Amino acid sequence: MLEISAAILVLLAGLLHGYIFILESFRWTKQSTMDLFSISTRDEAEATREMAFNQGFYNLFLGVTAVIGSVTYLSGIHTVGLTLMFAGTAPMVGAAVVLLVGSPDKRAAALKQMALPLLGCMALLISMLP
Repeated sequence: MLEISAAILVLLAGLLHGYIFILESFRWTKQSTMDLFSISTRDEAEATREMAFNQGFYNLFLGVTAVIGSVTYLSGIHTVGLTLMFAGTAPMVGAAVVLLVGSPDKRAAALKQMALPLLGCMALLISMLP
């Protein structure tokens, strides 16, 4: 049962990163997205738009990896599924830690970004214990 919960947490982490992809790659200069990312001016959003677009694709690729891993695992192909789930979520957690340490003012965003993949990784690791 823990494995299924872990796979669902990882799936949700992947979907969250898909949403982040949309925000960063297609909605970066929308006021609601600017507010979410603490961007104060339209000029700042425009100046960082290309960087955000690229970063959005990193989030998409991690999310897709996590989702494919979850679906693969839940389909019964456990080794491949576990590998992909860890390959998708470990960098998500790492990136959130970098944000948390490097930009303490973005603590809330870092913790939100970290929660699902960290819980998924922890549940996966616990489920693998003998």
